[in-house]
Amino acid sequence: MKIRRTVLACSLAAISAQVFAESDKIEVVTVTAQKRKEDPNKVAMSISAISGNALQSQQVDDFTDLTRAIPNISFTAATGNGGAGPGTSNIEIRGISSAAGQATVGIYLGDVSLTVGNLYTMGTVEPKFFDIDRVEVLRGPQATLYGASSMGGTIKFVPNEPDLKEREISAFAEAAATRGGSASFSTNVVGNFPLVTNELALRIGVQAQRAGGFIDQVDGEGKVLAGDINKIDDQEVRVALKWAPTRDLTITPSVYYQRVDAKDIAAFSLDRPRYQAQKQVREPSIDKLLTPNVAVNWDLGGADLTSSTSYFQRKFDRQQNGSAYNSYSLSTFLTSTEDGGKAPPELIEAIAGLPSTVYLNNAVRQVSQEFRLASKPYDAARSPWTWLGGLYFSNQHTNLNENDPIHGVTETFKKFGFSIDDPELLPDAYPGAFPNDNSFAGEFHYREKQSSIFGEVNYYFSPTLHATVGARYLKGKSNLAQRNSNYLAGAGNNSSTELSSHAFTPKYAVTWEATPDHTFYTSVAKGFRLGGSNVFVPPTTCGPDLEENGLSEGPATYAPDSLWSYEVGSKSRFLGGRVAVNADVFYVKWKNIQQGVYLPTCAYTYNANAGNATSKGFEFDIKAKPMAGLTLSAAGGYVKAELANDEGSSNGVLGAVKGAQVQGVPKYNGTVTAQYNFSTAGGRSAFIMGGVQWVGSSKGSLNPESTDYNRPSYHTTNFSAGITLDRFQLTAFIKNAFDEDKVIQHPQVASIVQGYRLAPRSIGVSVAAKF
Repeated sequence: MKIRRTVLACSLAAISAQVFAESDKIEVVTVTAQKRKEDPNKVAMSISAISGNALQSQQVDDFTDLTRAIPNISFTAATGNGGAGPGTSNIEIRGISSAAGQATVGIYLGDVSLTVGNLYTMGTVEPKFFDIDRVEVLRGPQATLYGASSMGGTIKFVPNEPDLKEREISAFAEAAATRGGSASFSTNVVGNFPLVTNELALRIGVQAQRAGGFIDQVDGEGKVLAGDINKIDDQEVRVALKWAPTRDLTITPSVYYQRVDAKDIAAFSLDRPRYQAQKQVREPSIDKLLTPNVAVNWDLGGADLTSSTSYFQRKFDRQQNGSAYNSYSLSTFLTSTEDGGKAPPELIEAIAGLPSTVYLNNAVRQVSQEFRLASKPYDAARSPWTWLGGLYFSNQHTNLNENDPIHGVTETFKKFGFSIDDPELLPDAYPGAFPNDNSFAGEFHYREKQSSIFGEVNYYFSPTLHATVGARYLKGKSNLAQRNSNYLAGAGNNSSTELSSHAFTPKYAVTWEATPDHTFYTSVAKGFRLGGSNVFVPPTTCGPDLEENGLSEGPATYAPDSLWSYEVGSKSRFLGGRVAVNADVFYVKWKNIQQGVYLPTCAYTYNANAGNATSKGFEFDIKAKPMAGLTLSAAGGYVKAELANDEGSSNGVLGAVKGAQVQGVPKYNGTVTAQYNFSTAGGRSAFIMGGVQWVGSSKGSLNPESTDYNRPSYHTTNFSAGITLDRFQLTAFIKNAFDEDKVIQHPQVASIVQGYRLAPRSIGVSVAAKF
């Protein structure tokens, strides 16, 4: 009996030591960066992966938070899109700015591409962090496996999959108060239900949230017309069914839906007290996203076949305050009596002061299909080769309808005894130029088709040294059919343009696992961005600006651009996995950049290819567990992205000269966090956590005369603490604890220059439970 007890005690001690040792190791978040599940330490690229639990505990709620938590990612609030509302921002990685032309960062939800072009009416698709297993940020061009528009990198939102074995229901609720604003809340429920054990499971989740507002709308006298106007409501639903009819085959249909209802944008007037916006017209939006997908994974024995059939639909309806450029522009066209015309100054002043709304109705839909065939992971006993090959097809339609009424314009002319269609009063006026006071009507239909063949091959010279060669051949065809009418469209336009593009994007890499804990790599890869078509620029109203750029009319299309990226990095673990250090340096040569050319007289913009740029820098990520329960982490990056010649300036891009800093790219960003897990006197699990995030200075524009030219550096600080009570975890948190409120960006449309600040300090509590 004594011997049995001794053996049992030794066994329990060994198990406890093993569990303790495992808990002391840094968490490894498995990634699918190379279209197969892998340890990120064995992948020859710079990757940041954050688990869904870490996103929640660090109060990473949206894209802007993500850019502060991960090195060398940045966002620009609504470049040319009229404010700082959800769904209008652009994302940049490693200095490859996405402000004009096609996107430079690929956005994926699972295997579904959500990448859209940078139209003046909408920005990057922003999936909510709901029922997410992890977010992967893949830096550097990912053209080989992810295609065009992944020049700077790719961001993947990887959802949780249905579990065929375990039944589980989780619930979460959160409430917070914002200083000087309204309350915020979030609640969700997710259930996982095995319907047939090991064969069929259903996962379903719902979420509802409100982000409190903190900006007040005021009139010219400072009177508050509406409070906390920038509230945002959103709802999400995700349903996934996993069926494994055999051990070798799984079929997973899923659908994700979200609706984001923003009551207004988060920009304020620079000439008013902070968090006040003087505007005649509110700027709400509703952004709907629907992404059905059917994923098939089939183990063929010697290889794995994957099929992803996807449909992506986005409907984004928004309003924009167009008073400054529609009403004011119209007033400048009137022939004043002081200059020998017919319009009295009082009429001109009245027209300039009228409110105008820009109604923008965007709809994107895409059908895509990808097939991949991948070899089994490397096995020295089987073969020195591993490989992956695939085919990809997509067909994307984007419809944009724009209407710009100047409210009361017809009656205002009548009030002063004039007709709005009098050409002696308003040059080039004609009957019917302002139907229902609408000054501009535009219909734009974009269509983009892509087809690609891609693959990668790895050859292992030894179990610790292998080389990778990959390539993608892509053919793209895009066209734009557009129709513009009413007075501000000039003589009107009904036209179509078409552009074909193709690219060969290779990748080369060498990976050396010097020891099981130390990996070194180097890679060379090409990135590519499709060309596209421009919105018609009316020569009647934009003629002077076009002439200054040496043009008689706006260019119909713009060409593709491309870059080469060179990277060297290392990924190491020390002290038995208690310390992890990843670091890399990179150099990028970017040619024929797609840039926006702004025409100040008529407030139009067209895209052109203008000049070259270079981007160079580094990233690092350090995590350590120096003692039981304590986790420390530090991550940061530096990037120097500059134009390499003056070609952009000669093409009409103000400030686009050699040495100019690429817009929207902070010189550095970094974050430091510390978390301590411990047990209370009553045996409860608890934690405390704090973190600081820094973002360096940047240029919001190439033009030194722009109000947004100098963007300051800033930092935020977050704290949280929690305790587990049986099935429940209670957490209290403070976000932006020291209430950092610098004006960090100046979104601008025409002559309207606005300010964008961080959300004020918020204090809240949350409860999470699993059943």
